[in-house]
Amino acid sequence: MNGQVNVTVGKKQAKPCKREILNPATNKIIAKVFDSSLQQVEEAVGKAKQAFEQSEWKKNKSLRIEVLKKLANLLENEANIFAETETLNTGKPIKEAQLDIEDTINCLRYYANLIEENQPWTKDMFDDTNSKIIQEPIGVCALIVPWNFPLLLGMWKLAPALAAGNTVVFKPSELTPLSFLKLASLCEKAGIPEGVFNLLTGDGEVGSALVEHKDVAKVSFTGGSETGKRIYQQCAKEMKRVSLELGGKSPLLIFEDSEIDIAVDWTIFGSFFNQGQVCVASSRILVDEAIYKPFLSALMEAVAAIKIGNPLREETEMGPVISTEHLNKIQDFIKLGQEEGANLLTGGTLIDCEGGNYIKPAVLVDVEQHMKVVQEEIFGPVITVQSFSSEEEAIVLANGTRFGLAAGILTNDLMKAERVAEHLQAGTIWINGYHTPHIETAWGGFKESGIGRELGPSGLAAFTETKHVNTNSKLARANWYQ
Repeated sequence: MNGQVNVTVGKKQAKPCKREILNPATNKIIAKVFDSSLQQVEEAVGKAKQAFEQSEWKKNKSLRIEVLKKLANLLENEANIFAETETLNTGKPIKEAQLDIEDTINCLRYYANLIEENQPWTKDMFDDTNSKIIQEPIGVCALIVPWNFPLLLGMWKLAPALAAGNTVVFKPSELTPLSFLKLASLCEKAGIPEGVFNLLTGDGEVGSALVEHKDVAKVSFTGGSETGKRIYQQCAKEMKRVSLELGGKSPLLIFEDSEIDIAVDWTIFGSFFNQGQVCVASSRILVDEAIYKPFLSALMEAVAAIKIGNPLREETEMGPVISTEHLNKIQDFIKLGQEEGANLLTGGTLIDCEGGNYIKPAVLVDVEQHMKVVQEEIFGPVITVQSFSSEEEAIVLANGTRFGLAAGILTNDLMKAERVAEHLQAGTIWINGYHTPHIETAWGGFKESGIGRELGPSGLAAFTETKHVNTNSKLARANWYQ
């Protein structure tokens, strides 16, 4: 991963902006990527619009199925290369990157198979007419993704958007564009027609230009809530279709009958997977007061045992966070929590390792619900632990933020778990588990965690317009009130 990566749209090379892409494990330059210009945004949208209007892509389902399956096969053949690229660019442990690539391939195949199986809904109605529901592509779709799961979250959008027959302008994070730059060459090999898939690089300026473009019919964004709100407002001006998967501050509820070692294991996985840089990370741990103290004791031992280091090593369990800027933000939150009255039980100190952005996972206790470390998304390896005395209090604490992306419940009493789940305001709730997204099911949030759903049939529907065609078999006079 040395040298420069030149981004082009059509035949014109991007403006020579020297954006350096760093390896978070060393803070050394691994690539230089040229940002796209605003003129290139215009060209990319124009190509996508022309392809949508003139190519056979939106009409030929067989072509779309063939291309998506071929792209999955091509990606599978280079899975190890893509996993290493993700690790170098994001700092996530190589084992996690390998899982990401596997899930990315499965996502492509799922949507290829889904549209292959889907048939138009049709039914004879009570008035002797026939109704048919037709799903049509929306048009040019702007897809904007963050840096924590560059390829996987990108495919959650790209696969259903293409499967539905749309054309796409895709913008990865300016911090982590490398895996999608590699994917772009595979898209060409897979036979995606010219103009159907367009890739732009750059920061929020490029993203804003995409969102505001008059010929973009749908915006799908994953990222921070404040940016999501601005996108929502902009799309509302022109009634653009929009999907937003935003921030989270997800609780993990641990009830008295949970085995402490198992509860600690799920806490570590739910909280510190991908260095806690996950929108659904279980960053708020709620523990029954009856097991609170022994849980904390076991948690401290488990946190101390986490293997932190070079993410390319197979034994590594936690790598660096994405950037020095983000590292500083995480430290500021830990300091703020202490100023608000929380106690730092363990972690929060920097680790000197090859110049990378390493920090020991932090556990804050003695926190109150109003504290910013409880209310705001930190997006790093920092958790708060609170106790509760009743099922009702646990629910109040769990729902007590502006977010509602996910939640977890640990208990051997499934009736209790299902009862509690009914009252939790979250788009995904895991009972006796955490973190696993299932491609076949909907993914999204309540409250300020987003609008719309990804994955499953809902993910495909998010990139379609629904048309109802009602047919009378013969032309006859209108039957007024008879």
